[in-house]
Amino acid sequence: MSSYKRATFEEEDGSDAPAEAALSPDTVEVGFRKGGVDILGRRTQLEVLLSVMLLVSLLALLACLVVLALGFSSDSGRGLCLSEACVTVASQIVEAMDRGVDPCQDFYQFACGGWIRKNPLPDGRSRWSTFNSIWEQNQALLKHLLENGTFNGSSEAERKTQSYYLSCLNTQRIEELGAQPLIDLITKIGGWNMTGPWDKDNFLEVLKMVSGPYRAQPFFSAGVSADPKNSNSNVIQVDQSGLFLPSRDYYLNKTANEKVLVAYLDYMVELGMLLGGEKSSTHLQMQQILDFETTLANITVPQDQRRDEEKIYHKITIAELQLLAPAVDWLDFLTFSLSPLDLNDTEPVVLYAKEYLQQVSELINKTDKSLLNNYMMWTLVQKSVATLDQRFENAQDKLLESLYGTKKSCTPRWQTCIGNTDDTLGFALGALFVKATFDKHSKEIAEKMINEIRSAFKESLDRLSWMDDETRQAAKDKADAIYDMIGFPEFILDQKELDDVYDGYEVSDDSFFQNMLNFYNFSARVMADQLRKTPNKDQ
Repeated sequence: MSSYKRATFEEEDGSDAPAEAALSPDTVEVGFRKGGVDILGRRTQLEVLLSVMLLVSLLALLACLVVLALGFSSDSGRGLCLSEACVTVASQIVEAMDRGVDPCQDFYQFACGGWIRKNPLPDGRSRWSTFNSIWEQNQALLKHLLENGTFNGSSEAERKTQSYYLSCLNTQRIEELGAQPLIDLITKIGGWNMTGPWDKDNFLEVLKMVSGPYRAQPFFSAGVSADPKNSNSNVIQVDQSGLFLPSRDYYLNKTANEKVLVAYLDYMVELGMLLGGEKSSTHLQMQQILDFETTLANITVPQDQRRDEEKIYHKITIAELQLLAPAVDWLDFLTFSLSPLDLNDTEPVVLYAKEYLQQVSELINKTDKSLLNNYMMWTLVQKSVATLDQRFENAQDKLLESLYGTKKSCTPRWQTCIGNTDDTLGFALGALFVKATFDKHSKEIAEKMINEIRSAFKESLDRLSWMDDETRQAAKDKADAIYDMIGFPEFILDQKELDDVYDGYEVSDDSFFQNMLNFYNFSARVMADQLRKTPNKDQ
């Protein structure tokens, strides 16, 4: 199922997981599996919104240029567009060029050399492009909107957006709370062997809590998304998960990644000590967790072997899943995760890592309970770091520098908070942006262009002599079935519809950590609510 989500327009850094996702524990994956559907569009909505709107605007300008040029040429043989928009775009194109380079020798440098020269890599960035630059400009606009003393959101969702942003910006309150919010949460779940007493007989209860309302993903990911073989229905989906570093290769190629593994262990130990652990025992237990993650990496299927979804797709029942991976009481686990839905053992489940789940079940059964507890709590800690005080951010910076040569602290706090707000309340933040900046006429132009492209494609099929009639009709039907997602979904401009999306999500100015927990709980409820509904392509 399609969903509005941020397009990065950049290559993936890791072979098995998005490179920076592992170090963004504040990011909430409402969909079940990586690359799957985001019910709230959390981590991806606004940048694709902004980027697509930019492209729409540029295409509209280009269309104007072409029309005007044709008009002038018909009158005088040569026409120039001298409007403000045309002059601005022309200036940007010229400034991006390096006309001192022979285009026949190096066309890339000729076309982009000027832009590269004028845009050195900013501090804290491992890569930079025009889309990054545009996103920063739009972040500045959003900052102005959210920090405006006369802010008066027209919807409750927009007011929640400002409250969430301000809670992230309130570093004084975050420093006052320190690590205590996470310490209290760990105690509530049942304790952590790393830092204090824990219940050694509550494996399933801890797994249900960290995976359900708190959305961590130890061992595997589980959630709801559109069935790839029936896009009109949602289905429970389970996939491999559980690694913190961006790729399994970091764990398995120890010689090449020794520096990263040392930095990761140091990071683990530092966080454990910040939460009350004693240095020597924390180091020993964190090393055991790292070794356990390495074992998980060994049984994790590489991404290049998962490209054919037809091969990795396995639809079975909960009862069959129980026989495949008996270490987890799947009916109990999924019923808790999807409460208040009533599930039984005939409920269908789609697996994308059948062999992995079988092996991880065997691994759970033969692993010491204290290590399982340590590992599950560690996945929860990872997810919470971004909402805690400066000591935790400093620890994360050291690991980021080892991984990417960048530091999160190089990014101004307000920019980090804009990103976090987009991750959580992206549709509402998008509504603020659209109402402040976007010309709906540009969207209409883009929609017309898309329809013309679709029509031209269908007409071209009639000229393909090698294609039989049945295949030709199937191709036309496929073209007609494509769901257009241009600019932004219309519902975000409807106050009631937008409020309905975030109905039940409680936000306060006082605690960024609690806002994060509330969103994890809220997204879990939304996910459960989708199972018996038809997929919403706008969300």
